[in-house]
Amino acid sequence: MSKKVFVSGCYDMLHSGHVAFFEEASSYGDLYVGIGSDRTIHDLKNRKTINTERERLYMVKAIRYVKDAFVNSGSGIMDFAEDVKRLKPDIFFVNSDGYTPEKRRFCDEHGIELIVSNREPAAGLPRRSTTALRQECNIPYRIDLAGGWHDQLSVNKLCPGSVITICIEPDYEFNNRSGMSTSSRKAAMEMWHVDIPEGDRETLAKMVFRYENPPGGTYISGSQDAIGIVMPGLNRLDYDNDYWPVHIESVTDTKILDFIENNIWIIPLSPRVSDYDVLEGTNITLEGAKALATATERCWMALTACDIEEWGKASKESFYAQIAMYPNMAPREVLDSIELYKDKVKGFKITGAGGGGYLVLINDTPIENALKIRIRRS
Repeated sequence: MSKKVFVSGCYDMLHSGHVAFFEEASSYGDLYVGIGSDRTIHDLKNRKTINTERERLYMVKAIRYVKDAFVNSGSGIMDFAEDVKRLKPDIFFVNSDGYTPEKRRFCDEHGIELIVSNREPAAGLPRRSTTALRQECNIPYRIDLAGGWHDQLSVNKLCPGSVITICIEPDYEFNNRSGMSTSSRKAAMEMWHVDIPEGDRETLAKMVFRYENPPGGTYISGSQDAIGIVMPGLNRLDYDNDYWPVHIESVTDTKILDFIENNIWIIPLSPRVSDYDVLEGTNITLEGAKALATATERCWMALTACDIEEWGKASKESFYAQIAMYPNMAPREVLDSIELYKDKVKGFKITGAGGGGYLVLINDTPIENALKIRIRRS
């Protein structure tokens, strides 16, 4: 009997890359395709699909490599879980940007072999991805490398400190609520549509910050998000008893940015669920704020010196200082994912406020199935 192979995805704007993926997956056995529902994709990507789930199901079923297809019955990044339990496939086949530790654990628990695609196009055809086809928006994302939470007055009023960010090219469509500044990026898109306009970068960042924080709000969205997507390169934001930094230092030196790009690796986790309270159980103290400020300063020195050993150590110190004050940043599933890598890499952290999103790994050798990012240079 032929083996059952399962794949899951959006498959909106169907293109040759999808067909090549199905062809490769079907080489292992009979291929069954789970399709994300319109609602699931809206929740994950914060946008509507181009084609409805009925249209996408029709097109996928019409591809000759596909034995059968269905709309996944669940929600979130693991929307296929109950369907897979009923299907009982032998193989779960994923793209490299669709691999997550949670999928690995799911497969191990259910005796399913996990195979990661080589993502090779058909002979003579170009590489295709939905993100590339949707490249009408060139507004970046951002990753904070250390010091996150020091842009909040509740922390920086106790002890001055910095946040370190890098501006990320939109090569992937990062999930909503993933700590990549997706809400600030959405605000920028509402104002400017497709790209950051010309003008003084700090002034433009203040526009995004004010747009996200209209008068009367009960929570102030951190200014590091707005600054991180607007200002290219590596940025150090110094906070002292205010929501806006007293000083911003930007680095666009090619050697330093190449060093960061070459040694940073991104592993997708599940997005933070919409009602998850990252602020629950906070324990903000002077000692905690000082520890975060000290670790961030060490991280900055290591980055500008291109010292990966120190960068790795400082990154871990910054992360542990964060979760000491904000323990809900790192729920059990996040800690379980970190456990898989922590002894194999120089350093680690999670994106944004945590609760889900992406695992950031620092290492001078490749990490299997990890994503690579590009820093916006200018």
